[in-house]
Amino acid sequence: MDYNIALIKGDGIGPEVASGACEVLQAIGEKFGHTFSFAEYLAGGIAIDETGEPLPQETLEGCKASDSVLFGAIGGLKWDNLPGHLRPEAALLGLRAALGLYSNIRPVRLYRALKDASPLRSDIVSAGFDIVIVRELTGGIYFGERGRRQSAENGEEAFDTECYSEREVERIARVAFEAALKRSCRVTSVDKANVLESSRLWREVVHRVAKDYPQVELVDMLVDNAAMQLVRNPAQFDVLVTSNMFGDILSDEASQITGSIGMLPSSSLGNTTVGFYEPIHGSAPDIAGQNIANPIACILSAAMMLRYSFDLSKEADCIEQAVEAVLEKGCRTVDIASGSESAPLSTAAMTQEIISALR
Repeated sequence: MDYNIALIKGDGIGPEVASGACEVLQAIGEKFGHTFSFAEYLAGGIAIDETGEPLPQETLEGCKASDSVLFGAIGGLKWDNLPGHLRPEAALLGLRAALGLYSNIRPVRLYRALKDASPLRSDIVSAGFDIVIVRELTGGIYFGERGRRQSAENGEEAFDTECYSEREVERIARVAFEAALKRSCRVTSVDKANVLESSRLWREVVHRVAKDYPQVELVDMLVDNAAMQLVRNPAQFDVLVTSNMFGDILSDEASQITGSIGMLPSSSLGNTTVGFYEPIHGSAPDIAGQNIANPIACILSAAMMLRYSFDLSKEADCIEQAVEAVLEKGCRTVDIASGSESAPLSTAAMTQEIISALR
């Protein structure tokens, strides 16, 4: 089979980790008889520098025409003072909206080999944990009405509006319940219903959807409590579903308890098989170009692409098993090297270890 992938390497360490993921996909293609073709497009800071806008029309059209999108990272201090609609991050929001990608799936797994890298106590992580965070991606405060206004009493004011519809909540809730059916049949819905009206609607709709899944246990949890519980007892969670902003924050917190944000992949999906696959880490401009970034999150994102967009579960399993094998072997990049007896590997060297393992 031939698959056409839109490749957006982006800024900072994006080109390094995305290149590693492409190499792994080429290797898995050779092993299983597939061809992966990559068409490279600009987005983010590099697109601003070359075209004057974070999401050029060529990129948008190329992503729409592809079988799926593989993404590295965008952003950096260089562009932080630009107005909101011209910042690199606007490219992400634009792509998600244009491609109809309303569900973000973020697996949060503590590998046995990395238990010592987790900042949590050994008694908390001894049994490990395996969580899936389902984040609503095209609604809420990131897409709500925003602006600035003048107040005679207070001077300039800024506002951002959190708004959710029944339809938006229902479709992301169904993604979470369907995921739970394939796992341990437990969903934790995270909101702030004691304060926010949008969260009260969220809770009402999630409970309505839950009636269609009687075999799944549903628990409501306020977002501040969820943040505490993630570090107190992460193993209690199976599938966690929440709004755009809450999911953004909680998934970054969750990444740290796995040992490094460089370990977590993600997929963004809508109603078609065209998805958007990216590591959840940022562009890390302070280490860009040094060949020390951890490529595992991007490589695992590529594995998610195989599973969710191309229905190549065996190939995805092979990549995931190769990653686990190299970690068990003791291979480490600098971000997960604490306590390791071996010298940290470069981005390229870690990529080659994974390729060797999957072959």
